[in-house]
Amino acid sequence: MGNQQEPQFNQWYDENTEVDSLLRHAAANEAEQHDELSLRPQFLREYIGQAALKEELSVYISAAKQREEALDHVLLFGPPGLGKTTLAMIIANEMGVHIKTTSGPAIEKPGDLVALLNELEPGDILFIDEIHRLPTNVEEIMYSAMEDYFVDIMVGQGPTARAVHFPLPPFTLIGATTRPGMLSKPLRDRFGIMSAMSYYTPEELQEIVVRSSDIFKAPIKPEGAYEIALRSRGTPRIANRLLKRVRDFAQVQGKAAIDRVIVDIALDKLRVDNRGLDETDHKLLDTMITYYQGGPVGLNTLAANIGEEAETLESMVEPYLLQIGFLQRTPRGRVVTEAAYAHLNIPYQRKM
Repeated sequence: MGNQQEPQFNQWYDENTEVDSLLRHAAANEAEQHDELSLRPQFLREYIGQAALKEELSVYISAAKQREEALDHVLLFGPPGLGKTTLAMIIANEMGVHIKTTSGPAIEKPGDLVALLNELEPGDILFIDEIHRLPTNVEEIMYSAMEDYFVDIMVGQGPTARAVHFPLPPFTLIGATTRPGMLSKPLRDRFGIMSAMSYYTPEELQEIVVRSSDIFKAPIKPEGAYEIALRSRGTPRIANRLLKRVRDFAQVQGKAAIDRVIVDIALDKLRVDNRGLDETDHKLLDTMITYYQGGPVGLNTLAANIGEEAETLESMVEPYLLQIGFLQRTPRGRVVTEAAYAHLNIPYQRKM
């Protein structure tokens, strides 16, 4: 009897263990998403950093509200993690309108765009992340939607095909991209407000870390917050991610507050150095120095060498290394600078 029931029990156990694992994974994801939402400021006055951009936006928002018009279309561009999505949500809150969010790759055909636009009320915001990845046929329909608030799409095929005219309410398109150079000129020209987002200073990031630690109910000392800020690559998203991991180390070690010591221990374990360079950064620089004498070397060659996508290196790794002067782009390829050699404690040999 026991032998007959055992396979059934094993099957039940495996199935329920898998379900339990999936539920725990979903709960963890939900908790992470809740953290992200709770960390987002809701209004411009709560948003830390990007002072010049905030000042400009407050003028444009106030003027649009006084005229009772939809805000002009906005293009936000800059490296990942600087707060483009957060800023789009803040603009919606400041305007007192709804926002629908999507991404370029998610809009595969014109019908997908029409469905999104059809749900908007007058003044609402459509936020498209990675807008540089919109398909060409969708982008072309976007022109009339942005300029004249209508779209024409073809319905049917062959002799029965016909154009259908969809009028739209006045709306605001907010596009976000890490690669503004990949936007076509016709699309770029239709944005009335184009704003570049810059890296944050350590002082601004320290303020963000302190604010986030209050939300997490994880006390932090000023020197601990500043050390996290220094290692966050000028990026709030990274600062918050590092804070979460440092909080784990502090909790396990029974620390009443996060201090400089526990930050050093945690981030050294995570292999994030005192300039914010991680394993990928070190691998890229070491490869260039060891195999190519510091360069010049092409991006695709580097990507193949270290096992990363060229697009990932260009959009997520290079910008910070360029910003801090550890890497240079030349017509012949990427070159490691003398400052990077000094940081890595490798003797620098000037090339003739």
